[in-house]
Amino acid sequence: MTIHSVLVVGSGLMGGGIAQVCAQAGIQVFLNDVSEKALDRAMQSVAWSVDKLIEKKKLTEPRQAILERITPSLSIEKASGVDLAIEAVFEDIEIKKKMFADLDAACGPNTLIASNTSSIPITELAAATQRPEQVLGLHFFSPVPLMMAVEVIQGMRTSDDTAEKGRGFVTQIGKTPIMVRRDVAGFVINRINMPASIEAMRLVEEGVATIEDIDKGLRLASGRKMGIFETGDMVGLDVTYGALMSMYHETGDPRWYPPLLLRRKVRAGHLGKKTGRGWYEYNPDGSRSKGV
Repeated sequence: MTIHSVLVVGSGLMGGGIAQVCAQAGIQVFLNDVSEKALDRAMQSVAWSVDKLIEKKKLTEPRQAILERITPSLSIEKASGVDLAIEAVFEDIEIKKKMFADLDAACGPNTLIASNTSSIPITELAAATQRPEQVLGLHFFSPVPLMMAVEVIQGMRTSDDTAEKGRGFVTQIGKTPIMVRRDVAGFVINRINMPASIEAMRLVEEGVATIEDIDKGLRLASGRKMGIFETGDMVGLDVTYGALMSMYHETGDPRWYPPLLLRRKVRAGHLGKKTGRGWYEYNPDGSRSKGV
């Protein structure tokens, strides 16, 4: 099955990135959010990202041709005619369940509905619909235009046909599918990465090493393009916190409970680049100033 049209709900860092890679693959995209301001900001971000890829000769198609495939929208009414709807809203299970119920009512009978959640069980989201066999997880990684892997997650009632269509879609947009056959909290990559992030935060709490040195060491010794804290600021500390709490509530395992330092930063509103302060501080132009 070739995907010709996609609705992306949520125009933040992840939603905007998903819209971009779909448009780059020749797919018609409807990008939904609750305000014109959010949509304008997303389109500006996509345009900037496309320009950078063109400058690096990773894209040959004209910028405008790609951008014209993305239609901003304040409603999900376009869901009735798309092949695939991807939810990329805030990592809160009640918000996501409400969105899945709305999408189920708005989408055509053959539309697949996916979530970009990093941790919430697909089975629970599918239960909010009348089509659980057509619900799956499509977990992209940030920054979406650059990261090649996408987890394709089967819920308890996701059909094999839906999972295969998900695999095909990921390949269609030039990414590599990572098939997740069981709906476990955190899926695969986060189950591996999250313990390292937690340990890094605890090392800072205990005064063992600084944020800067941990990130530097991971880049130089582990081959990472970005350190744990640099990545955390880009993704958002509130997103990391939400993912850990979701895994903690799902499993009851205390190893997933967010460290005190992360909890305090979230309460203080230090959420990363989007607020100008997270693990690091940022200048108004988005450049980093110093560690905090």
